[in-house]
Amino acid sequence: MHPRTRRLAALATAAALGTTVLIGCSAVDAVDKALDCANVAAQVATDVQNLQNAVSNAGNSPQDAANALDQIADDLAGLDDKTGNADVNTAVGDLQKAVENAQKAAENGDVPDITPVADAASELSKVCTPG
Repeated sequence: MHPRTRRLAALATAAALGTTVLIGCSAVDAVDKALDCANVAAQVATDVQNLQNAVSNAGNSPQDAANALDQIADDLAGLDDKTGNADVNTAVGDLQKAVENAQKAAENGDVPDITPVADAASELSKVCTPG
């Protein structure tokens, strides 16, 4: 084989391997992002259940509802940055807004309407579920 042909073959092989590695890394990143999203969505679902329990018992401890809302906000922090997905970003933004509205109601001494929080959490679960 001619030396120039060998070099071209070596370059082609290196390029093919580099592409395979890049595609592999990209796929791993996508899986990691999907897992981050799914894990946060599952945690938020648990948080929303805790919020529902706290609101139903708000007469006993309004602070429990406020704590549950704070937990949801904490769990959402940075999720949109981790996934880089427009649908996830929208769902996170909607859920954050619903949580903020419920927090304002709780701060005013009112029992918050958690329906928008539950609806937004459901949407987050949908966009974080693969398939």
